[in-house]
Amino acid sequence: MKDTEGEKVPVKHGILAEAKELKVQLSAIEAQEATLQEEIESRAQDLPNLSSTHTPVGTEPEVVGYINEARAPAAFPSDTVWRSHVEIGQELGILDFSGSAQTSGWGWYFLVGDGALLEQALVQYALGVAKRRGWKAVAPPSLVYSHIASACGFQPRDQNGEQQIYAIEQSEKDKSKPQLALAGTAEIPLAGMKANQTIEESQLPLKTVGVSRCYRAEAGARGADTKGLYRVHEFTKVEMFAWTKPQPDEEHFSSSATDDSEVLFEEMLGIQQEILEGLGLHCRILEMPTTDLGASATRKRDIEAFFPSRREKDEGWGEVTSTSMCTDYQTRRLHTRTRIAGKLEFPYTLNGTALAVPRVLAAILENHWNEKERAVTIPPVLRVFMDGQTTIEKQ
Repeated sequence: MKDTEGEKVPVKHGILAEAKELKVQLSAIEAQEATLQEEIESRAQDLPNLSSTHTPVGTEPEVVGYINEARAPAAFPSDTVWRSHVEIGQELGILDFSGSAQTSGWGWYFLVGDGALLEQALVQYALGVAKRRGWKAVAPPSLVYSHIASACGFQPRDQNGEQQIYAIEQSEKDKSKPQLALAGTAEIPLAGMKANQTIEESQLPLKTVGVSRCYRAEAGARGADTKGLYRVHEFTKVEMFAWTKPQPDEEHFSSSATDDSEVLFEEMLGIQQEILEGLGLHCRILEMPTTDLGASATRKRDIEAFFPSRREKDEGWGEVTSTSMCTDYQTRRLHTRTRIAGKLEFPYTLNGTALAVPRVLAAILENHWNEKERAVTIPPVLRVFMDGQTTIEKQ
């Protein structure tokens, strides 16, 4: 064996030198492999779920039904006074935006007096409806690891580069720890609750309903129509989240499928409809198109309520709930499994809004406002949670 200059060297020394050289080469290859693996995972995270054949292709949703259709305004007479929830709430003294501008900035708000009580009544009402259908109440944390949010389909920034979630600043001593963020919805901690765990078949479907504060960094990104409570940075929401048995052979993407996910999807829609019908709100149900599915959903239905103040935009409609089927998109990324006939598989997940407080509260103020009495009529289903109070008048 010879060295680089052609001189003979002992075999042992030559082998050691070659081993050192191979070690350097191996380290370089491993570093390159790690970089490529990271890039593969990053690109894989960007891949959305497959869409169901229920889902309209394109940008336009399909109207599939109405709630409280008898409450639909026949027209917009010139003598009808339509007030926004901002005007109503400030006149009654239950909404304070100027105070929150001092403490937190634009996109936050104070609910005061009967406004705060109305929020709690809405939460208790929605929880009660879900509980009667067999959903287990959970109080989840507001802070989650960023990688849990990403696994659920929530990226730190959208396709336009705008921030979507609030990341928690880390001190130097915590830099080696996983990044924490404020959850944009209880869906994220509820999904993460079963990360790296196995759910037995006998536990499925596993249905939870969580009440949490939600944090959205992009509240001001949609223009002037977001004034008031419609799009805010922080709010209370009651969220349903469930795991079901997986469907073999990808039949869940077919419109003829009748698997557990489809059954639970309809149950969640039924809960939403019961809640909104009880609140006396005129709503429409939409099958959402492919462009509105997001990363994780294979199918999604939204329910929009009628807002008199939005009558010149979107014909008065504004989203108040959403229900999504996500198949195994989230459980694969979270390493959540279920044991079916002794075999480990990835369960399917579904999520849906039981009640998002600010938008529903805004819809109640606008639709139940009595111009003559200068008061808001409290829906009967909420009165038991407000000591029998029937109206909200000036504080």
